[in-house]
Amino acid sequence: MSLMNSKIQGKDMDLFFEAILKLESIEECYNFFDDVATITEVKALAQRIHVAKLLKSKRTYTEIAEITGASTATISRVNRCLNYGSGGYNMVLDRIDDEKVVNK
Repeated sequence: MSLMNSKIQGKDMDLFFEAILKLESIEECYNFFDDVATITEVKALAQRIHVAKLLKSKRTYTEIAEITGASTATISRVNRCLNYGSGGYNMVLDRIDDEKVVNK
């Protein structure tokens, strides 16, 4: 998806994403997100990336729900994004996998 088609694009979002790109460590991420979002919001985002990782590893909805506590609606939404979305989940998960291979 190009930026021209993004539903969330705007100056505020650009500033937010620029701020995220300035984070240099896991500790900095914890500090930033602790300030910028509620625990519930951050945990919901973390849960979605975990769900995406499990979906890519071909786990069933039932297994994913048991492992993550995610609802089937959340699992279905993440699955739809994996298959028909902008490619964000796949890009990030592929990069994480690539880093693990390089760092072995």
